[in-house]
Amino acid sequence: MTSKQTNNNARTEADTCREWVTPKIVQAGWAASPCAIGEQRTFTNGRIFVAGGKVRRGKQRRADYILFYRRDFPLAVVEAKDASLPAETGVQQAREYAEALGLKFAYATNGHRIIEIDYLAGTETEVDRYATPDELFARLSSGANLPPAAAPHLLEPFNLASGKVPRYYQQIAIHRVVEAILLGQKRILATLATGTGKTCVAFQICWTLWNSRWNRTGEYRRPKILFLADRNILVDDPMAKMFAPFGDARHKIAGGEVSQGRDMYFGIYQALTTASADVFRQYRPDFFDLIIIDECHRGSSRDESAWRAVLDYFEPAVQFGMTATPLREESCDSYDYFGNPIYTYSLRQGIEDGFLAPYRVHRVITTVDAAGWRPGKDELDRYGREVPDDEYQTKDFERVVALRSRTQAMARHLTEFLRGTDRFAKTIVFCVDQEHAAEMRQELVNLNSDLVRPYPDYVCRVTADEGSIGLTHLADFQDVDKPAPVVLTTSQLLTTGVDAEMVKNVVLARVVGSRSEFKQIVGRGTRLKVDYGKEYFNIIDFTGTATRHFADPDFDGEPARIEEVTVDEAGEQIAVVELTPETEPEPAPGTVPPGYELPEEHIGPGTGIVVNEPMDESFIEPRKFYIDGGEVEVIGHLVYDLDTDGKKLQVVKYTEYSGRAVRTLYPSREALQSAWADPNTRSEVLRELTERGISFEELASSSEQPDADPFDLLCHLAWNAPLLTRRQRADAARRQAQDLFGQYSDTAREILTLLLDRYIERGILQFNALSDLMKVQPFDRYGSPSEIALRHFGGVRGMKDAVARLQGALYL
Repeated sequence: MTSKQTNNNARTEADTCREWVTPKIVQAGWAASPCAIGEQRTFTNGRIFVAGGKVRRGKQRRADYILFYRRDFPLAVVEAKDASLPAETGVQQAREYAEALGLKFAYATNGHRIIEIDYLAGTETEVDRYATPDELFARLSSGANLPPAAAPHLLEPFNLASGKVPRYYQQIAIHRVVEAILLGQKRILATLATGTGKTCVAFQICWTLWNSRWNRTGEYRRPKILFLADRNILVDDPMAKMFAPFGDARHKIAGGEVSQGRDMYFGIYQALTTASADVFRQYRPDFFDLIIIDECHRGSSRDESAWRAVLDYFEPAVQFGMTATPLREESCDSYDYFGNPIYTYSLRQGIEDGFLAPYRVHRVITTVDAAGWRPGKDELDRYGREVPDDEYQTKDFERVVALRSRTQAMARHLTEFLRGTDRFAKTIVFCVDQEHAAEMRQELVNLNSDLVRPYPDYVCRVTADEGSIGLTHLADFQDVDKPAPVVLTTSQLLTTGVDAEMVKNVVLARVVGSRSEFKQIVGRGTRLKVDYGKEYFNIIDFTGTATRHFADPDFDGEPARIEEVTVDEAGEQIAVVELTPETEPEPAPGTVPPGYELPEEHIGPGTGIVVNEPMDESFIEPRKFYIDGGEVEVIGHLVYDLDTDGKKLQVVKYTEYSGRAVRTLYPSREALQSAWADPNTRSEVLRELTERGISFEELASSSEQPDADPFDLLCHLAWNAPLLTRRQRADAARRQAQDLFGQYSDTAREILTLLLDRYIERGILQFNALSDLMKVQPFDRYGSPSEIALRHFGGVRGMKDAVARLQGALYL
């Protein structure tokens, strides 16, 4: 809903709502407790756009009214339009919001006429009143075949002790899972992108069922619930934090300890299926009412998995799987076992809604990754072994041959990247194995010795070998109040289950063939931390992994930008270019085998860190050859962006991308000129360009035209129009605006002339904040902005009119 005035009665939509819509909704009983009316309810944060290093938020989605049957249970959305417009005008928007919010009922109204949309009946009819809360809930229960006894469980309020109210998509997931359980569904799956709060969803589901005393048998007792995962970190953190309201009802199954007197159990597969005994068999098969399987795509549902025995044993329980991985070949076992997801919230949607951080992808190419590496005749490695003569590619590095010079080149480039951005930006470097992570750490320590002196833990390795020491480094890395560690090197351990909101850089120093693992790695950076200054993050890719996965049409979240940077052997940047996936050369056959990935790292005794699955002997890593000599340079650095439709990755020159974006928005130079010359419509032009990632500072730099007017620069790139400088435009405006200057006082003409001088220096965009501009030199000598307007232009409106006419003269 907007506040635009109608043409015939000067009333606004706000007037319509206040005088007609709200009274009718209240009359239908929605204001009576425990029901509630949510007016002007915003349910997204607005997408984050990054342009020229600056961040802005897009438009939030806001419903005029959301009608709540209970505090946490919405039933319908109402979209109101101005009384002068037909009620049908709001139908499409009402449908859009209802579908986004997962609601079965919606209304569109102009205050006088009401159109009801019923998704259960498939109808869209005009009605004379809004349905009452009980009427709508009865229709919902009937349509969903919910028995009367299910209502108390479905309507149980959320636990808001933490102060965090579940987001709209989390509420949908919670309600759909609870409804499925109440309808007797035994296998349930929800797919929610990493960083969107799967643990919150799991907690509220457990709390709803536990507090309302739901259980499989219908007895008056609280349910027995098992939260199951494959790593200690995935159960310890939720148990200690999110699930704290369960208090003494919590118990972790560990060390063979069996307790049957609690309600909320936590465990990892490995603790339930020890080598000496199957601990899980000490519980009756029907002991648990509900089992929640976190990260269920990682093998728990595979027929051949040893862990499948746990799920099969507890077959009577309702089993709810959570995953961040959409249906693909590597996750099809989960979908075969649980069925299609009952709800999906994708990475793309999370970024679009502004709940997840967007990202820029930097594809960095070294000489050996571009052309391959071949040993010299009779070349020996560090241990005197002859290196087999072969053409080694990216997939072979650190697996077959370890090129120390390549690791050094990557470390130099990363160090320079941090120096140019933020040296205290939290960074995770994913290496091939633990040995590679150790070597990378050592190189980074030596290159950053100035920071390592005051912060000895500036760079740390966190892998299975470190055990508790590594986990301590990880905890410090996650602590927003601790400046170090800043950089962690790892291989497999941190790919998932690490909630580090401050991560600003994700570095890929190894090939990641699995789509699910790649999405988990990307998820290390997608969490927002605005108060920390983290509103987007960088993926720095040395292996081509990101480029390949982003080119897949099934990938559900695109980067804001991808660039390719060329650097020399010292790690210094030489050039930056942007490409499209189509322009990037195809990898050599066999360079990156589909689905290729290393097995999980070995377990260190007593570390508490576990592998995902028993190691497949066919994937045992071959013995490496260690090459200490030679030189490796970084020769390319690509920056990737979305196209103007926001659907496809572009890797093109920034100037070409910008010109195409302008032509998409405006059919001709004249159309752009008309919108640009008017200050009122120019703001819309700037908004549309910003949403497409176009920054004038970056554009002027890329085109090497620092003195060009932004309008001329856009026209030149889009239609090859003549390129004028700001001074040329200002001089032409002075010649053409004698009438404009002549009707004002001498002082007013001085001020307008100063504005032209300021335009020459800084451009037209400063005029968007005219009042701020008037507060500084040289304008402040004429008085405050309000005094200048009143004394020399007859008031604020007169000054704005004069400045608007001046801007029009600039673009005649």
